[in-house]
Amino acid sequence: MPSASNARPGRPLRDHVRANAFALLMLLTPCTYAMAADMPAASPGDSAELLARIARVENGLSSRIVIKGRPGQKTPLAERMAYHHVPAVSIALINNHRIEWARAYGTLESGSQRPATPDSLFQAGSVSKSVTAVGALRLVELGRLNLDGPVNTQLRQWKVPDNAFTQQQPVTLRALLNHSAGMNVHGFFGYPQGQPLPTLPQILEGVAPATSDPIRVEATPGTAWTYSGGGYTVIQALMSDVSQQPFPDVMQVQVLDPLQMHDSTFATELPSTWRARAAHAHPADGKPVPGGWYVYPESAAAGLWTTASDLAKLVLEVQQAQHGAPGRVLSGPMTDAMLTRGLGEYGLGFYVERLGAGSSFAHTGGTHGFRAQLYGYSNTGQGIVVLTNSDSGAALVDEILVSVAAEYGWPEFQTIEKTALAPDPAVNAEVAGDYLLLDKPAHVVAEGDRLYFQSDLFGAQRMELFPLSARTFFMTAQDMTLQFPVANAGKVEGFSLNRGATVYPATRNQVDE
Repeated sequence: MPSASNARPGRPLRDHVRANAFALLMLLTPCTYAMAADMPAASPGDSAELLARIARVENGLSSRIVIKGRPGQKTPLAERMAYHHVPAVSIALINNHRIEWARAYGTLESGSQRPATPDSLFQAGSVSKSVTAVGALRLVELGRLNLDGPVNTQLRQWKVPDNAFTQQQPVTLRALLNHSAGMNVHGFFGYPQGQPLPTLPQILEGVAPATSDPIRVEATPGTAWTYSGGGYTVIQALMSDVSQQPFPDVMQVQVLDPLQMHDSTFATELPSTWRARAAHAHPADGKPVPGGWYVYPESAAAGLWTTASDLAKLVLEVQQAQHGAPGRVLSGPMTDAMLTRGLGEYGLGFYVERLGAGSSFAHTGGTHGFRAQLYGYSNTGQGIVVLTNSDSGAALVDEILVSVAAEYGWPEFQTIEKTALAPDPAVNAEVAGDYLLLDKPAHVVAEGDRLYFQSDLFGAQRMELFPLSARTFFMTAQDMTLQFPVANAGKVEGFSLNRGATVYPATRNQVDE
């Protein structure tokens, strides 16, 4: 996730882009059609009105937060790709209950001339969980899985180890889907090409060659929301056991084939005939991952390979089922249950936000060198899927969403004006230093009267911090705030990162003393 950009703070972005003219030309490469060097070519069915809308989206990127008195500047997609070191982006835009357009930009591998197309494959990361949830709920409707019974009654090859927490409340499929089963293991690291892969039982038990901890219940199920890739790995075992098939085969039969997601697979090893279409992963240093990408045998949690258009078909299925149309995978009532919040801001496989008479449903994803976003509205027939092949892709995705929301009148992702107070060099000196955020390095850097934040979780670029109050800072690159406590002996001991309704604590790195 970290890395360096040639663009220094304060250096005009246009100068940075001019210095990378060849890269910029490659970033402008779109679609499956022949194109001019600087613009995507039109599909034969594209109207002039649609082309104008696409062009406004492509040229209207902006951060979500703008500083009052400094209007946000709309920027072309290609410039932002260069700035964030994102080699390729694939977008599928849903409007009026259909895929209105799908385009791809850039190259599958930095330094190459292989253009990304709408048929290019990307790792979806944790968006896999949403697709997995649809598959699990289909098995519920088919009578093969029990949504609210103890999962241990249906698990065969492995059982959730019993302990004091499970004696109070057993683990259920509903709780696993909602991340409220008390399970540990937030996410997985992946395995470089050629490295031995663990079996599913080895992953569940945390036995070599698995690189993750044993998957265990660490809180009473149903009492708290804790994101758990480990919990979805239990679902993987459960679905395989009741179907007596490998998990990728279960998902192929129950979800991918019925939705005609023919460019998607949960296979641990990407089929050889698909590899030429696969985007290569790029950590924040901008260099392609040796071998192209990491492998994720934790398929249900993170293993999906897909295209933006294929994932858009899943969004459409959810929307249509909620509107009473016959579902190819789930019924309307089950879809309603899936999009009903349990604990946290989460339903069963999706983040859910109530919006008037409807709701939005979404999921983000990230594996080593990939970032993804799925977003849909249940009542308007609108949505989007954005796939990128860079650890720095999340910030770019956010800027794309701002542009799309402005063009298509979405109720979310509007720009927000905030007032920045005058900087306080003394406070800046107190809070500057190295921290650990979700066990990853995070850095707060003071330069003159300016303050910057960088975390590999959000990409390589430093994000400038602006004082919102005496000890709370906001940034324009992400809709987040950092809140620092009063200093102890001239140094603060940590900070709280606030993103939406979720608070992430960070502690000062003890080496930074």
